[in-house]
Amino acid sequence: MPGVSSFRSTLLRAALGASAGLLAAFSALAVAELVAGLVRPAAGPVTVVGGALIDRTPAGVKDFAIRTFGENDKTVLQLGILAVLVLVAMGLGMVGLGHRRAGAAGVLLFGIVGAAAALSRPDSTGTGDALPSIAGALAGALTLFFLASRASLAAAPADSGGESGEWSRRGFLAAAGVTAAAATSAGVLGRFLAGRQGQGAVASRERLVLPEPSSPASAVPAGARSKVPGITPFTTPNRDFYRVDTALTIPKIDAGTWRLRLHGEGVTRPRTYTLDELLARPLVERDITLTCVSNEVGGPYVGNARWLGVPLAGLLRDAGVRPPSEGGRADQLVARSVDGMTLGSPVEDVMDGRDAMLAVGMNGEPLPFDHGFPVRMLVPGLYGYVSACKWIESLELTTFDAYDPYWVRRKWARRAPIKTQARIDTPKPFARPAAGTVTVAGVAWAQRRGVTRVEIRVDEGPWQDADLAAQDTVDTWRQWSYRWSATPGGHTLTVRATDGTGRVQTEQRTRTVPDGASGRHSVFVTVP
Repeated sequence: MPGVSSFRSTLLRAALGASAGLLAAFSALAVAELVAGLVRPAAGPVTVVGGALIDRTPAGVKDFAIRTFGENDKTVLQLGILAVLVLVAMGLGMVGLGHRRAGAAGVLLFGIVGAAAALSRPDSTGTGDALPSIAGALAGALTLFFLASRASLAAAPADSGGESGEWSRRGFLAAAGVTAAAATSAGVLGRFLAGRQGQGAVASRERLVLPEPSSPASAVPAGARSKVPGITPFTTPNRDFYRVDTALTIPKIDAGTWRLRLHGEGVTRPRTYTLDELLARPLVERDITLTCVSNEVGGPYVGNARWLGVPLAGLLRDAGVRPPSEGGRADQLVARSVDGMTLGSPVEDVMDGRDAMLAVGMNGEPLPFDHGFPVRMLVPGLYGYVSACKWIESLELTTFDAYDPYWVRRKWARRAPIKTQARIDTPKPFARPAAGTVTVAGVAWAQRRGVTRVEIRVDEGPWQDADLAAQDTVDTWRQWSYRWSATPGGHTLTVRATDGTGRVQTEQRTRTVPDGASGRHSVFVTVP
């Protein structure tokens, strides 16, 4: 039947073209991975294109991604890039069957996009970062040109006068197999080379022995750690500590080669520090709760850890820096990360006596790579996007009028003190606790002010005082619990906190942009 034969021929042609395109894309990515392993792993095309997309994504979209996908937002982005690449590759492969040069040109165009993205990144080291995308595109274009010619023969009608259909299809399959094997080998080698580049950093962390603090943290009061089942632990283990940043690949920095530059307005003694020089200074150890500005009411992006670090105020004063209240010229401290991220903190806050530090340790061990090894910055009482620079390499004194850091350029607030919040950890939303006494429990935080009261309301009833665990410091969260006499039916439990200034947590609901979410956390439960 001619109609069926024509349909089969069209389907075969589409399948062969799509296969050629996919193999070309695979080859391009594999060769790019290999070259990135030789040049710089962070210059791989998926990484640089993903980073460029993050840089250009509106704040509201980023906020949606974090709310929806949590710490998997970067994985979703990378999978999305690969999905688009697969679709385009299949299309270019089918175009290449009849127009091989056009298909190859399409692959080259993608290489140009990747190279441009690499050069546009704030952590770009120069033209070398464009090499992985260019090399991958050339390999992909040549692969598509070759495979499209074999696929064209395989798709030709049996009576067209060329090779027989069976032999031409075998030829295409053989070429495809060789291409896949070669690309796989290149990709594996690239991964190996990229891994070797990080081995020095891993070894340097394993060798690092943190000095004892000259000012140890006070012992956590015995009554600060609640034993209520389901409540968040007072100290967050490193493996469970939240991570929100824009890095698609975690920087792995060798502690032996790391440097920190301190310079800018009002710095009379600029300095570049090695890690050993920082560790030789007096260190402080403190329990501090960090909060991400992307944390929704009741959200998970808050954690408490014991940090070890160099007091930042002393480091600045040794460089000749004075806060604005003492006549200093700079009112903003801009921290720069090795991945190009910039964060701006008020100099006055950094130097007002709080335990702002350059942290080198977290819960008794060197910082994990995910959390900024070898050195990160943190300033108690400020949301992370204006205070908690990871993988830090530069501190510059400037003014808010002169410079807008990364997130401020994306319409987030310049100054961002953490808002008073309380969260219900147990029971969970839509839980079905049994009638009788049910323990409602959670955590509350108001860094720099402390939490003095937590209250619970059942449905539209009166506010009732919860039992507060002992307070560690004003910079840490506080656990609380409430024994509720649960009756059958559906109930809404709502919590609110009062901070050390006497201010009650607002019920006005706002989103995270531009300076953090506000409102009161509620959960609905059903008592059978």
